[in-house]
Amino acid sequence: MKLYSYWRSTTSYRVRIALNLKGVAYETIPVDLVSGAQHDADYVALNPGHGVPTLVTPEGQVLRQSMAILEWLEERHPTPALLPQDAGARAEVRAAAQVIATDVHPVNNLRVVHRLRDMGHSGEETTRWMNDWMGQGFTAFAAMIRPDTAYCFGDAPGLADLCLVPQLYNAHRWGLDLAPFARLTEIETRCLARPEFADARPEVQPDAT
Repeated sequence: MKLYSYWRSTTSYRVRIALNLKGVAYETIPVDLVSGAQHDADYVALNPGHGVPTLVTPEGQVLRQSMAILEWLEERHPTPALLPQDAGARAEVRAAAQVIATDVHPVNNLRVVHRLRDMGHSGEETTRWMNDWMGQGFTAFAAMIRPDTAYCFGDAPGLADLCLVPQLYNAHRWGLDLAPFARLTEIETRCLARPEFADARPEVQPDAT
């Protein structure tokens, strides 16, 4: 298994956690998004979206988009499960995860921030932009998860936790006030105490700078 990844990419972070939780061995192949390596012709041949992560299976299949990769991992390596068995419960977990994956991340990623700066917005303005969307997303997310479980939806981490923890990494990085989100930071602390999450942290990746 080969994971094309960038150390600070929250989408790559999600997939690293899942691979660790499921005990799937993989080789990390760094793609330096800051230098523009995602636009190199060889990489674009793998991922026409010019992004990370990209997962290449031992059979040679190329998988793209973190949420699709997570679904594939869940189907191919079902233990431990990232989703509950009940269809309604699965929908609840997916909905919370997608608040992060589809409402927050797409407007906060590197290409959007670069475009805002190209349009003349200052660094302070782009930071306010990111923090505003993260705050809105965390407010919705917190209202959707269970209030009294160790993790977002139960006594073990699942798909929602895999999306939450990397986005909180970005929130810490950009100085979002997390005081209103004590439930979320408590879950984050509990997750990061687990080696599967700790080993996926950006700062311990081989390309971290």
